[in-house]
This record gives sequence, structure tokens and C-alpha cells, in this order.
Amino acid sequence: QVQLVESGGGLVQPGGSLRLSCAASGMIFNIYAMNWHRQAPGKLRELIAGISRSDSTNYADAVKGRFSISRDGAKNAVYLQMNSLKPEDTGVYYCQILLTNGATYWGQGTQVTVSS
Repeated sequence: QVQLVESGGGLVQPGGSLRLSCAASGMIFNIYAMNWHRQAPGKLRELIAGISRSDSTNYADAVKGRFSISRDGAKNAVYLQMNSLKPEDTGVYYCQILLTNGATYWGQGTQVTVSS
């Protein structure tokens, strides 16, 4: 049974920072990529950052230059450092892992609210 547990969300003022963590447990082999998605109120879930097993990263234009994704392969963990947060960054953040066999797993989501 694979489980992804996210942490680090909360309420922050505009311009502030948060660091999200996602730890995967269970029978996990051959992770292909780890991603962070975001679902803003009333909008579809969108991919905002991803990191491959070779540490290649990619970002959505909306977060490029402000967010940084990293991973710890030994812990099967992925992190999202979020700086210069804006009200439009508000939403539920989900981590996702993709395995080389095509399986994918999702975390339960963590709420991030950017408001003064």
C-alpha cells in the first residue's frame, strides 16, 4: 500500500514563504517523476512543478522564479519551496509520484492560503 503524506501548508501573508513536504511510504520502486499540482478555488487542478529521477525540473510560468522543487531519493520525498507568495497562489496543493511501470499516486492535499 503506497501512501503520500503532505505537510507544510497554512496561512501566510503576501510576500511570505512556505515549504511543502511530501513523503511517500509503502512498496515504492523506480520513481520516474515527482510533481506538485495546485487546485485554486473554482478552477481545475494544474501541474505547477515537477522533478525527474535525474533531477531535471520544470515549472509552470505562474510560479517560475518563485517556487523551487527538490527531492530526497533516499526518503522518497519531494519538497516545494514557495517564496514571494501571492494571493493567487491560494489553493490546495497535491503531490504526485509516477513510477516507471505507469502507476501514479496522489497525496491528500494541503491547503495554502495567501492573505493579509
